[in-house]
Amino acid sequence: MNKSNRRKFIATTASLAIGTAAASAMPLMVTENKYPIIHHVFFWLKNPGSKEDRDKLVAGVKTLSKIETVRELRVGIVADTEKRDVVDKSWAVSELMFFSDLAGQAAYQNHPVHLEFIKNCSHLWEKVIVYDAVDA
Repeated sequence: MNKSNRRKFIATTASLAIGTAAASAMPLMVTENKYPIIHHVFFWLKNPGSKEDRDKLVAGVKTLSKIETVRELRVGIVADTEKRDVVDKSWAVSELMFFSDLAGQAAYQNHPVHLEFIKNCSHLWEKVIVYDAVDA
């Protein structure tokens, strides 16, 4: 190895070692959850094999992000994960929402966009289960 390459190698190795040491010395920071109210909804389709119905429901759920009190919205479909006894794959679409407070979640329930979603999409689902939680 020539002198120039050796210097670059030593400098790079030293930089990596210093960076790793600095990162490992940093304390883990606990971040405050800005949106402690969690609203998780699972939908079962009337026509479980219909990709068209599933896609319509996904599109409908996404309209709920227009509601001012919805801080974050995630829409999901069943993942192709390994089969285990504790994994329920019987549902079709999930909606995961975060709110700043209970008042915001309550306002969402009667919001015109939410009511319009129910009017336009309720014919697609056979069953709905809601899990509401507060960060612990």
